[in-house]
Amino acid sequence: MSQSQSPRRRNLLKGAAVAAGAMSAPMVAVAQTTSFRFQSTWPAKDIFHEYANDFAKKVNDMAGGRLKIEVLPSGAVVPAFQLLEAVNKGTLDGGHGVVAYHYGKNSALAIWGSGPAFGLDSNLVLSWHYYGGGKQLLEEIYKTINMDVVSYLYGPMTVQPLGWFKKPVAKVEDMKGLKFRTVGLAVDMFTEMGTSVNPLPGGEIVPALDRGLIDAAEFNNASSDRVLGFPDVVKNCMLQSFHQSGEQFEILFNKAKYNALPQELKSIIDYAVQASSADMSWKHADRNSKDYEEMKKQGIKFYKTPDAVLRAQLAAWDKTVAKKTAENPMFKRVMDSQRAFAQRVGQWHNDYTLDFKMAYNHYFATGKKA
Repeated sequence: MSQSQSPRRRNLLKGAAVAAGAMSAPMVAVAQTTSFRFQSTWPAKDIFHEYANDFAKKVNDMAGGRLKIEVLPSGAVVPAFQLLEAVNKGTLDGGHGVVAYHYGKNSALAIWGSGPAFGLDSNLVLSWHYYGGGKQLLEEIYKTINMDVVSYLYGPMTVQPLGWFKKPVAKVEDMKGLKFRTVGLAVDMFTEMGTSVNPLPGGEIVPALDRGLIDAAEFNNASSDRVLGFPDVVKNCMLQSFHQSGEQFEILFNKAKYNALPQELKSIIDYAVQASSADMSWKHADRNSKDYEEMKKQGIKFYKTPDAVLRAQLAAWDKTVAKKTAENPMFKRVMDSQRAFAQRVGQWHNDYTLDFKMAYNHYFATGKKA
């Protein structure tokens, strides 16, 4: 080839490369974003709604624009207790809540959040769910009640307070006759204790307390309770309770929408759930401890729930379980599965776990110098 031909050939090759680039550019633009509209069961100001957004952000960041989840607060599309039906029908593509909110569909659903869980804490309840057969049972329940959803459980919660009371609870009799807010199987447990229960959604609790429609209530944790306004209307909070000592969050997807995703995006969701579970636990400890200290500065009085009340809860729970087991075969299957897991894992956990109060008191007990 002569030198005079070389520039021409280079120009032809360059033109071919540009043309090839022009042809390939539209292929990149064709990659469309799949958008999922979610709703949480929490008010926009609640830290629980923040957790829902934290999960969505992890998915959105990892998906690189191929999947985008938008999270709306409770009531934006449907009321909190109608989330499951809305996701099933496709009115929403997904949602963020708790399994206990579906208690009315099948009483066994509340076992994932209500009651003492045979001594398992919330992290161990999640262990049972993913490694002890709980996940398969939950999927079976959703199938039997015709809910075409995909469910992920995550986010182990701390032990919830007994609740907010106008007067501190000193004995079991103080619970009798109270108009009290709770949800799930805790409704049955407190009813067994003589309490009059009203299962209000989170955003309606404090207004009901303020108007005197209820006498006392529980919601969940220091951060949520503070931002929802409990300290503005009630000044006494009772800490520790078995009514929801092992609860966790649920992320729901409409099954058809979820199944239409490529496997790579399904895997991103799966790992985002796991990452969110850890992140939620860490943030929860930081934020709740700060809000706990702030409420004490506001003059809120915190009391440990008397052991007599805790024992009465366990007795009431046993009666509740006996009734539900007789009524619902699936209830018995879930309880049997959880019991078998708890007997083995609980023994290991109790034998291996330190009494961390000993170390805490060593450093921070009254009179200790820094």
